[in-house]
Amino acid sequence: MSRAAPTMKTEAVSPSPVFDKCYRYRDAERARQVRLYPFFRALDSGSDPEVTIEGLRMIMLGSNNYLGLANDPRVKEAAVAAVRKYGSSCAGSRLLNGTLDLHVRLEERLAEFVRQPAAVTFTTGYQVNLGTLSCLVGKGDTVYLDKLDHACIIDGARLSFGHVCKFKHSDPADLKRQLKNDDGVGGRLVVVDGVFSMEGDITPLPEIVSAAREFAAGVMVDDAHGIGVLGRTGRGTAEHFGLEAEVDLMMGTFSKAMASIGGFIAADAPVIDYVKHHARTLIFSAAPSPGAAGAALAALAIMESEPERRASLWENTRFFVDALKSIGLDTGQSQTPVVPIVVGDDLVAIMMAQRLHEEGVFVNCVLPPATPRGRALIRTSLMATHTRDQLSRALDAIERIGREVGLVHGVGV
Repeated sequence: MSRAAPTMKTEAVSPSPVFDKCYRYRDAERARQVRLYPFFRALDSGSDPEVTIEGLRMIMLGSNNYLGLANDPRVKEAAVAAVRKYGSSCAGSRLLNGTLDLHVRLEERLAEFVRQPAAVTFTTGYQVNLGTLSCLVGKGDTVYLDKLDHACIIDGARLSFGHVCKFKHSDPADLKRQLKNDDGVGGRLVVVDGVFSMEGDITPLPEIVSAAREFAAGVMVDDAHGIGVLGRTGRGTAEHFGLEAEVDLMMGTFSKAMASIGGFIAADAPVIDYVKHHARTLIFSAAPSPGAAGAALAALAIMESEPERRASLWENTRFFVDALKSIGLDTGQSQTPVVPIVVGDDLVAIMMAQRLHEEGVFVNCVLPPATPRGRALIRTSLMATHTRDQLSRALDAIERIGREVGLVHGVGV
């Protein structure tokens, strides 16, 4: 008995008013038509200092692979070994059938690493903040956010039943003013990024902690871009400032320096036990895959045993930032291996990103709402494994194209 051929949609017609906004959306397609679309580029190689896209060899300045471990043979072998032993998936949530002894070992190691009594891992870093904040901040509580906190912090706060206050970026005085003016009787939690992911500046944690403690508020640090990067031993922003004992909740991800995917929250054991039994993004999500957990465990061991990687990362950062400033480019308030080039105009930033792509330099174009309106960025980030030759070639291209778009003036250096 023959089957009828499946019907195919031939016209882009909205089948329901709920989709009308989708069919009206044209911005991305217009950018693609004029070859000025800087997103969703498909790499056909590993995450190394040089990558290939459609056969074009490119210097990678757009990755968060800070320690260069994402393609490290030891990390890959640990992931493969975990898959061989446990399979490709846990096929269930952590709460029910998805917890492996591998997850437990990783959590014990993470808690030890960040100097907290306990930790729990989630499948993504985004889920960590959604789940943790939405379950800890309850009705009558208030959560205080830096205005430039990452989207997952803002979304987690919005999902809670508490009141949300935002203070001016890296402004402890404004935080203190809001804490003082809040006459609520519930609990209070201050949440900040350790390193702000777009411009690479570090939160003024000592002053944040001081303000929070004055008003009996808890402190949570999202250290996605600080783990492995900041601090004498790479434990992040709290270690950088000598405030590890003062941070109540320590959040980190595996998708940056730790060369995997997933995230964790670390705190006192009763807090972690509460999160494990109340965070919806943990209870109702599949567990981190064995490969991801194995890779993160291996990367953590390498981070601790090879401090020279962090030293190399900072050497590359200083060289790169000094060179950008010497040609007159504005790197904002960056204090870390996240190094923005402040462009301002959205179209100029898109054009610069496209021209750098054509010249074999992969950078990220950051537009509103990821950055304030009128402050479009070319976001670059350094790796420990970049060579001086690679960075020099990238800098030559940045200077040349910076002149093309009017950001660089005067005689070259």
